[in-house]
Amino acid sequence: MNKWLTIVGMGEDGWEGLSSRARLAISHAEVIVGSTRLLGFVPQGPAERHEWPQPFSAVVDRIKPLQGRRTVILATGDPLNYGVARKLMEFIPFGEMEIIPHLSAFSLAASRVGWSLPDCDTITLHGRDAAHIEPFIQPDAHLIVLTADRTTIPEVARRLVARGFGMSKIKVLENMGGEREKQSSFTADALPSETHSDLNTLAIHCLASPDAKILSRLAGLPDDAFVHDGQLTKREVRAATLAALEPTPDRLLWDVGAGCGSISIEWMRAARGCMAIAFEHDPERLTMIAANADALGTPRLKLIAGEAPATYKGQPAPDAVFIGGGLWLPGVVEQAWDALKAGGTMVANVVTIEGELHLYDLHEKHGGDIVRMDVSSLTYVGRLRALRPRMAVTQWRAQKPW
Repeated sequence: MNKWLTIVGMGEDGWEGLSSRARLAISHAEVIVGSTRLLGFVPQGPAERHEWPQPFSAVVDRIKPLQGRRTVILATGDPLNYGVARKLMEFIPFGEMEIIPHLSAFSLAASRVGWSLPDCDTITLHGRDAAHIEPFIQPDAHLIVLTADRTTIPEVARRLVARGFGMSKIKVLENMGGEREKQSSFTADALPSETHSDLNTLAIHCLASPDAKILSRLAGLPDDAFVHDGQLTKREVRAATLAALEPTPDRLLWDVGAGCGSISIEWMRAARGCMAIAFEHDPERLTMIAANADALGTPRLKLIAGEAPATYKGQPAPDAVFIGGGLWLPGVVEQAWDALKAGGTMVANVVTIEGELHLYDLHEKHGGDIVRMDVSSLTYVGRLRALRPRMAVTQWRAQKPW
């Protein structure tokens, strides 16, 4: 297949930092597409020049008409490391392109601070809500973070301080690889007043204070990690529910009757690329879900207001469904089961006898397992201690046939 498109990664060292292969591709190009900054690094020649379209969604309309012409797209660093190549491969076959990477910002940052990349969490906040950093804030973690611009720096510092990680060491690495390269260091609770370049990457060593809020990536966060009104799947049952739902990378969950969003939020924290849709009719609970999603690092959680099952219409098919409320409403389970992908999992929890009767009917129709979870917690009887049982939770879980 004819490779008409070449994606060239570029650094702050510009033309001088390109390989001979990259220079040759640019020299032979009929069309060059890139940002104003990157185009400025390339010597003038006969090729047409097009600035990268804004907004980013316009890239399809800009690039598709160039098909068949020798085209070079200039990208920052490694085009496959949170770069433009992924988007382009959504509508251009990989066989029609060549990718010539430069050093990524992650590699450059690691070399500047002396960290081994496999020992770091590498994340991007470029074009994303800064809340995405929350699940990665862990004791002694080393984070390398791509930023949107200079405004990301104080927002990251604010989140570290709010979690009790104010002692964390932040190094701002600006314009790496170029003549304007600069470094500055400070702790999260001592943000300097100096102005930073918009082109920066953060290297963060997370250090927790004794009162820090430690939130594991494993299912079963403390109940007080969530803002809620009491309608919350409690910690032990929540951990068992997430285990039954089996989150794996890039899967979608429907959380029906989401309450404060605890199940969908923990689902999204559990594996790379997991997404969730929270269906909830109560306005106050929708507000709680949004607050919890921001605080716990899942700002991409999709909220759908209104009564199920009417709100299912038009939503993408799920890989898993959790029914946390409204089990008895006509169509809530049946339409969710119909929408569920083959091989997908459905889990429903109830605490009432009437709810259990619904689960027995579902088991009769779809099979699966029914389990009852009894949890007791420590309480005091005068000066003595006892274990007080909570309301038992009955759970039905089933896999839709392939």
